[in-house]
Amino acid sequence: MIRIALDAMGGDFAPEEIVKGALEAAREGLAAITLVGPRERIEPLLTSEESQGLPISIHHTDQFIVDGEPPARALMTKRRASMLIAAKLAGEGQADAAVTMGHTGAAMISALWTFGTLEGIERPVGGGAPFFFAPQTIVLDLGPNVDCKPRHFLQFAALGVAYARCFLDVENPTVAILSNGTEEGKGNQQAKEAYRLLKESPFNFIGYVEGWDLALGKANVVLCDGFVGNILLKFFEGMGTVISDWLRKKLGKLTENAAILAIPDELGHLISVEERLGGGPLLGVKGVMVVGHGRSKAPAVKKAIAAACRAVEGNFIQAIEEELAKVMSLLEAQAQP
Repeated sequence: MIRIALDAMGGDFAPEEIVKGALEAAREGLAAITLVGPRERIEPLLTSEESQGLPISIHHTDQFIVDGEPPARALMTKRRASMLIAAKLAGEGQADAAVTMGHTGAAMISALWTFGTLEGIERPVGGGAPFFFAPQTIVLDLGPNVDCKPRHFLQFAALGVAYARCFLDVENPTVAILSNGTEEGKGNQQAKEAYRLLKESPFNFIGYVEGWDLALGKANVVLCDGFVGNILLKFFEGMGTVISDWLRKKLGKLTENAAILAIPDELGHLISVEERLGGGPLLGVKGVMVVGHGRSKAPAVKKAIAAACRAVEGNFIQAIEEELAKVMSLLEAQAQP
């Protein structure tokens, strides 16, 4: 059984919802789970008969990251923070993967300190499939890397292709750059140079896609810097909330049918990234660490655990290394002064 180190204190509803999600995952036989956090807060949540006999244990630590703390400073002063300990359990082989619903920046630092980056990757990348209506499209970077060089797009492509194969079941993913037009001459200088590199790469590069192509699934892997990607992600999350509220008001005036009135909530869940995916792996580090949304409740926690299991079962790290090996000569050439 796959072993998951779960940060019990990460997220807005920790530890109660984190423990509930762990119990659901254990009952379904997804993984053996180690809950990392204060024993005195976790143990009372495991006293019900439903938790008896399940593959769940506690790794005690009395420190955890509090919302609003600067992540680097917090981890420097809290070396026994639950998130960092969860990562270390995975890094030391006591777990196969780590999962947290805590601060993304702190998770990235924890993963870097514990695993380090893969050869050919300069810094971790955030990516995922944020569009329900295009379930086989991944966008990266979605936040961590706001200032990017063209060579970073080549790294993003390798990570995205491995992700699409492992999580989206796409054998030969198409790769594209997000731009302001589909013609080869479009884009800023960053996009134009990245276009040239991707065109020389062995990836299934199809050129540029525009904003409206994203929800249509025109490419499996869409590349942009983290500045654009994070704005894009939050725009779609906001649109999900706004459309749901608007539909609720309109439908409420037209009908009292409970099934129809449930549509706005269903739409909100479809567009909400954390409701659908639970979480996604940090890309570019030499270990599996899945990060979910801070607002996650038990169902999303269970899905994040499932995502970590899939990464382990699919040899996700090895898949990334194989894709990076295909473009290592290009990356080395770009790294020369």
